Amino acid sequence: MNKSISITPPAYVTQAEEQFYKAYDPQVTRRLFGFLAPYKWQMLLALILMLGATISTVAGPYFVKMAIDDGLSAGNPAALQTAVLLYLGAAVLRWIFIYTRVNLMARVGQSVIYDLRKTLFEHLQKLSLSFYSHYSVGRVITRVINDVETLREFITWAILAIARDLFSLVGIVAAMLALNVRLSLVTFATLPLMALATYIFRKNLRIAYRRVRAAVSWVNSVLAENINGIRVVQAFSRQQRNYESFRDYTNRYHLQTVLHAAKVAASFVPVVDILGALATASVVWLGGAAVLGETITAGVLVAFVLYIERFFEPIRDLFRRFDTLQSTMASGERLLNLLDSPVEVQDAPDAVDLPPIRGEVRFENVSFHYADDPALVLEDINLTVRPGETVALVGETGAGKTTLIKLAARFHDPTSGRVLVDGYDLRTVTQRSLRSQMGIVLQDPFLFNGSVKENIKFGRLEATDEEVEAAARAVNAHDFIVGLKDGYETSVEEGGVVLSVGQRQLISFARALLADPRILILDEATSSVDTQTEQIIQQALRRLFQGRTSFVIAHRLSTIVNADRIVVIHDGRIVEQGTHAELLAKGGLYAELYRTGFQE
Repeated sequence: MNKSISITPPAYVTQAEEQFYKAYDPQVTRRLFGFLAPYKWQMLLALILMLGATISTVAGPYFVKMAIDDGLSAGNPAALQTAVLLYLGAAVLRWIFIYTRVNLMARVGQSVIYDLRKTLFEHLQKLSLSFYSHYSVGRVITRVINDVETLREFITWAILAIARDLFSLVGIVAAMLALNVRLSLVTFATLPLMALATYIFRKNLRIAYRRVRAAVSWVNSVLAENINGIRVVQAFSRQQRNYESFRDYTNRYHLQTVLHAAKVAASFVPVVDILGALATASVVWLGGAAVLGETITAGVLVAFVLYIERFFEPIRDLFRRFDTLQSTMASGERLLNLLDSPVEVQDAPDAVDLPPIRGEVRFENVSFHYADDPALVLEDINLTVRPGETVALVGETGAGKTTLIKLAARFHDPTSGRVLVDGYDLRTVTQRSLRSQMGIVLQDPFLFNGSVKENIKFGRLEATDEEVEAAARAVNAHDFIVGLKDGYETSVEEGGVVLSVGQRQLISFARALLADPRILILDEATSSVDTQTEQIIQQALRRLFQGRTSFVIAHRLSTIVNADRIVVIHDGRIVEQGTHAELLAKGGLYAELYRTGFQE
């Protein structure tokens, strides 16, 4: 192994949850325990069971002492038999207590994780699009799967195990003091050394486990990115290069980070063993002399040696739990950071449901910039779109066209000004009531893993099969759908990979038509299809536009020329408006765009 390999995280690890050296925050523990509140009575019962198991464990060496002193040394078979039966009875009780507690805590742990995953998923559904533009899919999956699983293991096994170890230590210390104070003090003399070792390892281990969790997150992120982009990877023959990059990254960062954490954790156990051996040797030496001097009995010495073994066992276990605790704290911090991610677009407390709309959309003095970039994307936009009007938005890439329709759908709120639908400020109505009356078709439509019919019904689950077929026929999708293997029941797989781009687009049109929106938004919906497919889509669009307010972003003349109005956006401002013929006659920016890019 190359010792010179650095485990410092790469320079591109810049997200907030990758900051390894943040000071420990006790609020993390309190908030994580907050998820246990609904199960407090089950936890109390498990604690009682653990207390019973601890008493049974501590009683074992004392029954051995009774067997030696009261049975063997005294030549009393009855006392020996009683001590043996008591020892076996304590072992049986301990098994019953542990079995019941483990089953109970397994149920509690799964219930807590179920609640936590529900909370996370609900929060992820509410987060704005700007969050996902800065937070990779792989890291989100790591939070919901890996970090939550770490918490499950901690809740199921570690929480009460820590309590058990503490109970055991208290019970063993009490039993040792009751047997012989002098030998107890000899044993306890090793504790300062133990405390020093724990202090040294504690800081190093916490840093190591934060790095481990961050490394796992990045590995998942790289995997998700390469799997999602596998077509591009194969198209450019990047398999070997990507493999080498992944191999070097996992070796230089992930593997070395994990090995470093394991090395730190493993270093502590021999320290505990050495201290335990030192304490045992001291007790046997001093206790043996005391037995020879007849100041203590042989049973006391044997019981004391057994207690020493049990005294250091929970200390070792506590350190292992501390190991788990560090991992849990790292995962907990990251989960809570995710839960604390602000929902930028929220319904106002007094928000009302938007009634059935006519479809008038008005932008009043609207300006907008993203939270992490003060540069204005849109500036002083004033635009009124009449009900049923089709408006085409044109302009160079980055002019602000897509941002404008995102504001209309309230994926973002304007930095200044307001957006109104039928006179309602969008910030005063619920998002659900707004978007339930809107339909959006994107350049690269996303289909979910399921059947063609289920994807068409995505925006209107109560639709009948006849309505689904009618929507598909209206957008010229029915013919290719019935030609699929299982017709409308054909599984499209994740992302619709079994279908062509044009087929996916037609299904997305059928989905939008079935939802019957009053406002329709098309964002480059025809830019990725061939000319023949576009002719079919143009027929579908004419049906979609009928009686609806429509916003169309496109670069193809055939999509733009029939719009009721064309709005030209340049550097975040509206610079021209009018019909195709009016704007050509004006000879401005639209005419230039037409000459250089729109002609087909």
